[in-house]
Amino acid sequence: LSCSGVFITAMDLFFNPFDNLVCVLLGISFTVWFTMLLVFIIVPAIFGVSFGIRRLYMKTLLKIFEVSETSKLTIHKKCLDEPTSLEEEIKEIRRSGSNKDLGSTPEFEMSDIFYFARRGVESIMDDEVTKRFSAEELESWNLLTRSNNNFQYISLRLTVLWGLGVLIRYGFLLPLRVTLAFTGVGLLVFLTSLVGLLPNGRMKGFLSEKVHLMCYRICVRALTAIITYHDSENKPKNGGICVANHTSPIDVIILASDGCYAMVGQIHGGLMGVIQRSMVKACPHVWFERSEVKDRHLVAKRLSDHVQDKSKLPILIFPEGTCINNTSVMMFKKGSFEIGATVYPVAIKYDPRFGDAFWNSSKFGMVNYLLRMMSSWAIVCSVWYLPPMSREEGEDAVQFANRVKAAIARQGGLVDLLWDGGLKRAKVKDTFKEEQQKLYSKMLVGTQEDRSRS
Repeated sequence: LSCSGVFITAMDLFFNPFDNLVCVLLGISFTVWFTMLLVFIIVPAIFGVSFGIRRLYMKTLLKIFEVSETSKLTIHKKCLDEPTSLEEEIKEIRRSGSNKDLGSTPEFEMSDIFYFARRGVESIMDDEVTKRFSAEELESWNLLTRSNNNFQYISLRLTVLWGLGVLIRYGFLLPLRVTLAFTGVGLLVFLTSLVGLLPNGRMKGFLSEKVHLMCYRICVRALTAIITYHDSENKPKNGGICVANHTSPIDVIILASDGCYAMVGQIHGGLMGVIQRSMVKACPHVWFERSEVKDRHLVAKRLSDHVQDKSKLPILIFPEGTCINNTSVMMFKKGSFEIGATVYPVAIKYDPRFGDAFWNSSKFGMVNYLLRMMSSWAIVCSVWYLPPMSREEGEDAVQFANRVKAAIARQGGLVDLLWDGGLKRAKVKDTFKEEQQKLYSKMLVGTQEDRSRS
């Protein structure tokens, strides 16, 4: 039987040399591919070091973008007039219409309707809320926006650059990134499950921290994320709450690759549920059932109990509650500011030239979004750790939230908006409409009182 096996093997090698050659080449290719991943990406991620390859890659991309600058797409932005007060505009409308001054007729005039009609039309044309939920506008083309069926010829040079970019992004970068993503997530599930078998103590906490950092750093490399962290001395500490502006689900990976956090979120099913269950075994993350999320008091108590234990990791929260397009910060929900814990603000700002990190959840599903991220050039962002902030005496939760939001917007160069991000899927609250009605009524009452005194 042994001789028969050797004979059959020899005959296979003699009659099927091509098939064997293919197998050998595939084996060599897989070995080289895995070795490159291990040496240049996975091992550096384990030890938290970098060879500077991603920085060099980013500089090379900037040079390429400069070459394509001659055919850039210029964005014409609408110039808006300086805003004036409601009373001044009403006066102007009355003077140009009925020739009656506001002082002489403080009562309602039919022409006053034109002010509110005009402001309504202006708001529709330049809606500062709706445009926060669409892709950020670019000043020049980044060789990405034509990667679809609407390709139009502009010049031979740009066509060649775009074609090479498609080959590189989809032929090399995308397979590499998908491999790294599966490696990072697979290791996270496997290793956190192993760490979860250990008894609670310092060793378990130490291993859990190292496992989380390693896996998140591998996932960061799966996005070719180039992150610059500023003011690391202000990094969140145990027993505190880290709050940040929210652009994308990858915000979690961006922050968690530089430090460990206790995550807060709703329990999911499927693959996400598997990841959540494995993570909570190694680290005290705060997961809620769907029915529990609606109970504000229960959520507040769970968070309060967590921050009171100074041995537990800081909680990571995105108070906006939805993703905004990297241009502004919208209203912070007050829940996380009612607990009384120290708040560590963090500002995150992405560079849209290399890839749009904003997740438009109403347009793209999670898988589609991640594939778009992995087929971009890179994810480049800056992270600023701001000094810790505490609630001041006499300050309510809403005022505290607005103060923290203003600090984040100022540091990140973002627009500070009072609007609720929930308007992405909900109607405008009646309170906003009532506010304009109150301003108008106060104007009429005030004018009437001034006239009576005179």
